[in-house]
Amino acid sequence: MTPKSNPSPSANDVLRGTLDLLILKALSLEPMHGWAVAQRLEQLSRDALHVGQGSLYPALQRLEEKGWIDSEWKATEQNRRARYYALTPAGRRALGDETESWRRYAEMVDVILRTI
Repeated sequence: MTPKSNPSPSANDVLRGTLDLLILKALSLEPMHGWAVAQRLEQLSRDALHVGQGSLYPALQRLEEKGWIDSEWKATEQNRRARYYALTPAGRRALGDETESWRRYAEMVDVILRTI
């Protein structure tokens, strides 16, 4: 088996799903604009996670297309126009489902790592 230089599609799916879950978690605290979501994730991860715009905004769009978040244009504290995102009722249910799914996945990986 040779190492791959690019992650497989399934690895990308895991990373994408993890980012979606983390965004849902951040938005469960309060509605916020995209930059604030990235800042909240950095804060919650104790600066271990840095989400770039190239990952964040496609994820927000993906979540909105799924109906898990809604957005509206509002003024920020600095009186700048920004799109604010908020969880929908479907997004709250998805957060619970996705959290449980992620925990099962992490547990399975942990079991494998401990036995090999």
